[in-house]
Amino acid sequence: MLHSVTVAWDQLVKAFANMEQDRVYFLDRMTGEIFFIGSDLDDSVWDQIENQQERFLAIPPLDRATERQILTGFLSGQEDQELRSLLEQALSGRPPYANPADILSFFPEQEDRLSELRDSFVSNRVMTWLEENNLFSLSTSLSAVN
Repeated sequence: MLHSVTVAWDQLVKAFANMEQDRVYFLDRMTGEIFFIGSDLDDSVWDQIENQQERFLAIPPLDRATERQILTGFLSGQEDQELRSLLEQALSGRPPYANPADILSFFPEQEDRLSELRDSFVSNRVMTWLEENNLFSLSTSLSAVN
């Protein structure tokens, strides 16, 4: 039997963009609800989730390696040599290093460009994940996910 639920796209994208190691996000296939569980909860909660794997689907987080890959892709198209140099230094891990987000705060247009690149990457990842888990088909209209 087919079960149709509404999933809030913005919440799903936010869950996919999660980089907090102490949170695991889930999608409830029955209700469409997206929720997180802290890694510090006792084993009984995790056991309940595991026993209902067909209902609760873990949402993969955005790991540091993927974030680094996005930033590296952003750098490959970067024409501003000053910004490129600063970000390469930050990524190298050699002193003096800084947080790329702090550096980009001084370059608002480029910060927006990276944000758009990240949003596009995460959105594509969400669509692939939905399709892989038989929750959505690219042949289905986008309104089914919104």
